[in-house]
Amino acid sequence: QGEARLRSVSMLVASQLEPTYARTVYPCFDEPAMKATFNIRIVHDPSYVALSNMPAIDVSEMKDENGSLWTVTTFNTSLKMSTYLTAFVICDFDYVTRTERGNEIRIWARKEAVKNGYVDYALSITGPIFSFLEDLLNVSYPLPKTDLVALPDFGAGAMENWGLMTFQESSLMYLPSDKFTSRKAMIAIIVSHELGHQWFGNLVTMNWWNDLWLNEGLSSYFEYLGATFVEPKLPLDKIFYDHVVQPVLREDNEIGVRSLSESEDKIKGSFSLMSLFDSITYNKVKNTKFFLFLVYSKLMSYLKEFSFSNANQDDLWTHIQMVIDAQDEVHLPASVKQIMDSWTCQNGFPVLTLNLTTGTISQEQFLDKKNENSTDSYNNTWIIPISWMRNGSSQPLMWLDKSSKVFPEMQVSESEYDWILLNVNLSGYYRVNYDQLNLKRLARLLENDPKAVPAVSRFQLIDDVFALTQFGYIQIETALELTKYLAREDELFIWNVVLLNLVPEDLESTLKSYEVYPLLKKYLLKRMLPIYHYYADFIRQNVDALEDDYFAQVYLEKLFATACWLGLQDCLNLSSELYAKWMDNPEYKIPFLIRRTVCCYGVAVGSDKEWNFAWEMYNHTGSTKEDKDILLSAMSCAKESWLLYRYLQYGLSDTLFSSNCTSIIILYVVTKDIGHRIAWEFVTENWPLLSERYDKTLWILIHTPSSRYQQKHQVVRIIIG
Repeated sequence: QGEARLRSVSMLVASQLEPTYARTVYPCFDEPAMKATFNIRIVHDPSYVALSNMPAIDVSEMKDENGSLWTVTTFNTSLKMSTYLTAFVICDFDYVTRTERGNEIRIWARKEAVKNGYVDYALSITGPIFSFLEDLLNVSYPLPKTDLVALPDFGAGAMENWGLMTFQESSLMYLPSDKFTSRKAMIAIIVSHELGHQWFGNLVTMNWWNDLWLNEGLSSYFEYLGATFVEPKLPLDKIFYDHVVQPVLREDNEIGVRSLSESEDKIKGSFSLMSLFDSITYNKVKNTKFFLFLVYSKLMSYLKEFSFSNANQDDLWTHIQMVIDAQDEVHLPASVKQIMDSWTCQNGFPVLTLNLTTGTISQEQFLDKKNENSTDSYNNTWIIPISWMRNGSSQPLMWLDKSSKVFPEMQVSESEYDWILLNVNLSGYYRVNYDQLNLKRLARLLENDPKAVPAVSRFQLIDDVFALTQFGYIQIETALELTKYLAREDELFIWNVVLLNLVPEDLESTLKSYEVYPLLKKYLLKRMLPIYHYYADFIRQNVDALEDDYFAQVYLEKLFATACWLGLQDCLNLSSELYAKWMDNPEYKIPFLIRRTVCCYGVAVGSDKEWNFAWEMYNHTGSTKEDKDILLSAMSCAKESWLLYRYLQYGLSDTLFSSNCTSIIILYVVTKDIGHRIAWEFVTENWPLLSERYDKTLWILIHTPSSRYQQKHQVVRIIIG
């Protein structure tokens, strides 16, 4: 029995018991394998509603010893489940509801948000995703109700509690006035992920936390299937590789990164349980399409055998092996367990080196060759499925099951039109290091006909060559060969990975990039012009036409900021035009997609008149927190020294800014070309006042000139007080 007593001073109570906090709420054996049924009763203030995993079966009243009246909400006995999934919320929220196949779905949120329709979109997709997953898995959802609660502040982001899912407000709310689909995509993906957990994690739970990926990895895969089902226009395949594959490949090559599945003893000795909730757990296995094909075909029996129970990864391998043994189409070079253990029980991932003259492919762990401590001491070898194409035609799947192997089919002729592409559409979790011969042929192909290579593969080629450069496998000149075609590249998500690798992250100071800036200006600008003008025309004529262009909503700001930073006159003119339009009519909305860039360069190109307008709008009562953040940054873009110095002086004022804004303003100014010197002079002159006022640490970012194409920076810590 769990009881919670609340007085009216409590506005909201919401539980988060994963991984090991159930023991702090009620006495229990708080282990995922020790499943039980739960009878929950909550005693609470009558002006609040209580929610838990199961439907309420009784609501009554009671008086305490002081005569105060309380409401007692009793819930139906839960299904057999793990302790970390028990949940309760006590709130004064309102809800919207619909029923899907007998499952009562309610979305709870602040009354004002419900009234304004902010959770209507979440309600419209939750039922269809539930039905989609039921049909896909052929396993019915076993609960009679599902509550999704939007919490104003929730550090976990979202939690899959069985029948009572909790979400950070921003992960569940969509404003009907929002014309753009990027927020819809985020909501659909997050909701799909938590709904996937109702089967993977709740119905079938990992034996212990060392196999957490059985919960998170599988739910992370189905999140994209569910989101695609309700938002078929979204380019979710590209979103998947851009948001999931590329980031985890960059994280999983660091020294000391754990393997996906560790022994219980190692985790108990070396890791905190919370550290397991990382991108390795969520994303690594779902990046291997071959694995997902195998898993998908046998999940039904896996779910049915282990329903209301627990499983480890070997149980999943056993079920997949049953599929393989019962058919003749797919032939594996080893058992499913041997193949999959090479991916889940070893840390990191491989890089494949291809020699087209001999047809030899070798593998090694992808590590930083520039780092003396980064050596392949484990001599890891993976069993790797290789999807590939030759001259645009898909070829049969090949397997690399040793450190090196000759594939006669991959030997090429002397014709420069004879080329090979491995890991087509990033279907495997590895990087590819081509020999010079093939790289030149691929570079030539891209210049002549970029669409001959699938978009995801172009993305992969660019990301691989820059990662290989960064880690010392190839020279930067080799990587740049593959970017010569970019004037013909029309995919923003590919441009973003180029900019991610070639330009400094903040794009603010040219001083710290003095070596590379003129080279970038010459090399990049002429290649950026076609895609820049394509989108600039939309901005000028019909920005609403981009409401279904997901990557424009996510990455157009970066493209335009880079163009302006590199001095493209049309970009500077466009920023001035839109900023002037806003000054003429403060009700005018600068296009959201490039608002930060327009505000910065509108101030930069202008004079004190433009700066003063930014200051006026910052202090406008209707300005949102996001508006204020954009304008705080924009005011540091001024090119006149006295404006920056005045801005810093304003930052000292108790009446003009809150105290935490001072350090933010200094940080914004110090990163600018002329601001670097001004900010340090200001800090020096005002040191007595700063040291007296702040009894905390102030961080100042000092940038040093860039090395090669990567900016370097150094953080200096100034202790005040």
